[in-house]
Amino acid sequence: MTDAAPPDHAPAADVSGVDDEVWRSVLKAVDQTYSELVAHQEQLERRNDELVAAKTLIESLLQSVSDILMVIDHDGAVIEASASLVDLVPGPVVGLPASQVFESEGAARLSAALTGLRLGQPTAQFEASIPAPGGAQPFDIALSPRLDSRNRVSGAVLTGRPLGELRRAYAKLELSHEQLKQAQGQIVRNEKLASLGRLLAGVAHELNNPISFVYASVHALEKYVGQFETYFEKVQQGASRDDLVRLRSELKLERALTNLGTAIHGAREGSERVRDIVADLRRLASDGRGEAMAFDLAETARVSALWVERGSKSDVVVDFSGLDSLRVRGVPGHVQQIVMNLVQNAIDAVADSPAPRVCIALQHHDGMARMIVSDTGPGVPADQRAAIFDPFYTTKPVGKGTGLGLSISAKIADEHGGQLILLPDGPGARFALDLPLVQAEGDRE
Repeated sequence: MTDAAPPDHAPAADVSGVDDEVWRSVLKAVDQTYSELVAHQEQLERRNDELVAAKTLIESLLQSVSDILMVIDHDGAVIEASASLVDLVPGPVVGLPASQVFESEGAARLSAALTGLRLGQPTAQFEASIPAPGGAQPFDIALSPRLDSRNRVSGAVLTGRPLGELRRAYAKLELSHEQLKQAQGQIVRNEKLASLGRLLAGVAHELNNPISFVYASVHALEKYVGQFETYFEKVQQGASRDDLVRLRSELKLERALTNLGTAIHGAREGSERVRDIVADLRRLASDGRGEAMAFDLAETARVSALWVERGSKSDVVVDFSGLDSLRVRGVPGHVQQIVMNLVQNAIDAVADSPAPRVCIALQHHDGMARMIVSDTGPGVPADQRAAIFDPFYTTKPVGKGTGLGLSISAKIADEHGGQLILLPDGPGARFALDLPLVQAEGDRE
């Protein structure tokens, strides 16, 4: 019997080649699947770590929060509770219907809120009390829905803040706010008193000259009256003509008669000057409060600047330019306070300037009346411009200012429907006050 190759031997060699290719494909697929399984396992491990960390965080929050917190399932039972709630409620809390934690009125509100959440209400907030050994404790309750993977309501999360502590905190806050208002009011009054002090210094200085002039004139008049009384007494006594001529020469009545007119004129001029000063002072002091009215900003600026000049120890004179009259609407006394503050700051700024100069320019700007107060001082540094209107901020040395002048002035301007702004330096500080113009018709004074 002759040895012969198996009938499938030759074809087996061909199949072997195909099987190797398939085997390589299988091995490649296995490697890929294994890599994917490893990556998936690593991802699962990371997510598991995140879940463990989240669970640990939630547990620590439940143990540490001072407000009460509970997680409620779809049937209204408590499935998680904070330690603050567990300590407050006698007996176990988890598994208890959430409504039983609260008093009857609060329980009814909670049931209604849970029903509202199931019907699509986004949140609920109400007040409820929890029975406690020391008496019922009120809480401000906030209720939010828990959503499942299909975005359906599966329960709720309840948080509550003790109203007793909250109300005590509000009471303290209200007291602190009232104290702050009182302190701010006192500081504002001090600022006004400081301005009043500067004003009174100017009044005293300005009144001193004409009053001294009037006093000197009256003193001269008394002297001349005495001379004439002596002469007329001799006339009444029947003195001879020669005696009267000699007495008239001794008393120098001709010169006294000439000087009498000068003294009367001087007394009148001094009195008129005092009258004008008092009139200016009355205009300055009037309308400090009350309803807004139409007035001339140019006149108000001149009077205010004049009084600052009078109260200042410097020789700086405020120059005016632009419009001679500018009608605006507001409270004149309040606007005077702005002008006096700006002019006083400008005079203080040019104290060390080699060529001190303060100027007030009046113009129209974007339908508003604009008053620009500028000086030749050092100006406002770039890093301080943003804070220049902040309360208590000042560039003056300690004891020279409260830092409230510009802040109060800006607030007054805003209340008048205008604004007080700091313009770009050129070369010193330049402040612009914008106020509403008086309309041509329909505006009453």
